[in-house]
Amino acid sequence: MSTPDQIEGAPHPRDTPTLFGQDVAEQAFLDAFTTGRLHHAWLLTGPRGIGKATLAWRIARFLLATPPLEDDGLFGAPPPPTSLAIDPEHPVARRIAAGAEPGLKAITRTPNPTTDRMRDQIVVDDIRALAGFFQLSATDGGRRVVIVDAADDMNTSAANALLKMLEEPPERATLLLISHQPSGLLPTIRSRCRTLRLNTLSAEDMARAFDQAGIDVGDATGVGDATGALAELSGGSVGAAIRLSLLDGLKTYADLVALIQNLPQFDRAAALKLAEAAAARGADAKRDLLFELIDLLLSRLARTGATGLAPGIEAAPGEAATLARLAPDQAAGRAWAQIAQETGARARHGVAVNLDPAALVLDTLIKISQTATG
Repeated sequence: MSTPDQIEGAPHPRDTPTLFGQDVAEQAFLDAFTTGRLHHAWLLTGPRGIGKATLAWRIARFLLATPPLEDDGLFGAPPPPTSLAIDPEHPVARRIAAGAEPGLKAITRTPNPTTDRMRDQIVVDDIRALAGFFQLSATDGGRRVVIVDAADDMNTSAANALLKMLEEPPERATLLLISHQPSGLLPTIRSRCRTLRLNTLSAEDMARAFDQAGIDVGDATGVGDATGALAELSGGSVGAAIRLSLLDGLKTYADLVALIQNLPQFDRAAALKLAEAAAARGADAKRDLLFELIDLLLSRLARTGATGLAPGIEAAPGEAATLARLAPDQAAGRAWAQIAQETGARARHGVAVNLDPAALVLDTLIKISQTATG
């Protein structure tokens, strides 16, 4: 079972040895370290699933395993480090892997002790625990590292408690805050952190990340380049791509594209098949993904109409030609954008009030068909 700071189906960021596609962010941190400008708090930002937590754990290993840089002595100082990588057999790396490193504290959402159910927020007690961590471990004078994953999950009291620590940071402490939506954080928290923004991944880097995680994406859709299709649909997020892969998202998207290929002729049997799959017992995750893929398909239709250009990478067989036919001009693009807004709002409302998933999906697909007819 995954933890709040772990993507379902992927290794924990602590156990991910190599980070792909984030050389710029890594080098920025390394430059700050080697030039003596190491800030006490760092905000790691960017979309979900692109490696922010993996980078945080790499930084933590590096800081705890790397001695402070020294001035030139009689025999000269050792050369500064050129990488954040730490030998997995290093004592610090081994302790972190075992969850036994005293200089590291990871803050995530925790179970409610009364109900034993996972909270949906990081609460103030989670942050206040850091005071004890710093006090109990300050005697050896070593470096301390805190990872907050994700800072977006903090409630107001927790955010204010963390702000006090950022205003008066403990000596030799480094706080690493992971944020998917930094605009939602307190401006005073953002202002006291140095930001490292991570980029989305290319298809090549995503393929390497999949290989490292031991995930075979396969290709049951006939698109030819499953990794490229996953990169396209996930927006360069490994986490989102892993979810797509595990939930058979490429095939679902291909089924959606096949359904609209014959519009305005509506294949009701194929639509019913999609609707019934989303309504199966225990299929909540697949239902949610189906609505996300419908929204994505409509967005790609709207973009094709607005720009006059079909996507450069097909995420399903025949997608480019289908989008070009159904969205030939800007007027069509505006119509698809409007239906995307309407169906998205209806889907969110339907899920919230527990409407029949099959009826909700079928109604959405019929509205798409009507838009093509109109």
